Amino acid sequence: MVNRKRGDVEAALDGKVYRLCLTLGALAELESGLGASDLVALAERFEGRRLGARDLIRIIGCGLRGGGHEVSDDDVARMTVAGGLGDYVRIAAALLAATFGESEIANPTAPRDASG
Repeated sequence: MVNRKRGDVEAALDGKVYRLCLTLGALAELESGLGASDLVALAERFEGRRLGARDLIRIIGCGLRGGGHEVSDDDVARMTVAGGLGDYVRIAAALLAATFGESEIANPTAPRDASG
């Protein structure tokens, strides 16, 4: 069962329903894979709303691995969805919105110092 407050989303890939989540480890993998220096840079990258096919594969793959599924990006690249390209985009967008929140994607801010 998905927990939206935790950042979970559900997606049907290859006719099977998966739980995806961008855990801290998955976010670190995503930062590294997309060449982002930190979470703010990652959010800013998605703010432009321009994603390539490799971006979709990486986002969905990191979400699947964060959700506990042992799949590679190559595995994800071979997966199919019922609605074609639009469904891949919707899955990635839902995962990013669940993780960052829609307003944070639109207007990312730097993390606050915990001491002040």
